[in-house]
Amino acid sequence: MQLETEIIIDKVDVEKPILITSFPGIGLVGTIATGHFILELNLENIGVVESSMLPPVASSFEGIILPPIRVYQDTEFGFVLIHSDVPIIPQVAYDMSKRIVQWAAEINTQRIFSFAGVATFEDKKRVFGAVTTKDLLDEIKDHIEIFKTGTISGIAGSIMNECVATKMPGIVLLGETAGFNPDPRAAASLIDAFNKIMGWDISVEKLIKEAEMIEAQMQRLAEQARMQEERKEEFPMYG
Repeated sequence: MQLETEIIIDKVDVEKPILITSFPGIGLVGTIATGHFILELNLENIGVVESSMLPPVASSFEGIILPPIRVYQDTEFGFVLIHSDVPIIPQVAYDMSKRIVQWAAEINTQRIFSFAGVATFEDKKRVFGAVTTKDLLDEIKDHIEIFKTGTISGIAGSIMNECVATKMPGIVLLGETAGFNPDPRAAASLIDAFNKIMGWDISVEKLIKEAEMIEAQMQRLAEQARMQEERKEEFPMYG
């Protein structure tokens, strides 16, 4: 079967890399995390992921056009990263996940990490994880909470399914968030957990500052809404 998804790459300089993937989802947790990697580590853009089924959009950053799904590499830490600005609809997820895992094998990827979010009522900013084989549990169990029961939806789940089918080692990390609002604090927690798993030290200081700024803005909006309600009660309107 011919796949619709095409991965166009200049050159991968990392031998036996770790592959990290993220696509927009709940709280944009994975997207914020990999976006932070791109800026914090000044990652090199080496290619794009294309499909005719993607929405006809392009982003612009400082005047430079950025296709919606881009591929980066970092030779210092030894990873390749697929970062998406657009959510992937179910009709595209199977084809795209199949091509991504196929390509991962072509570049001799050690394992695939998929970053995503998970919504809970507690929102303690925990990080949950699941793996494709039991032996991988030993790598993560001391640093995250095992996602024992539940559903991993979207392309993150589809990539893990394809990893199982092709025997590619796969790990999904899920940052706990309260809902759909962008959650940089959950992304920071996910990166902290990933750092521990890998023995890395990628800073999350800028993400924490961003979270504090967003929280301050939300607090101001809540205060403005409260004041408006008080004014309505002070000056009631009669029809």
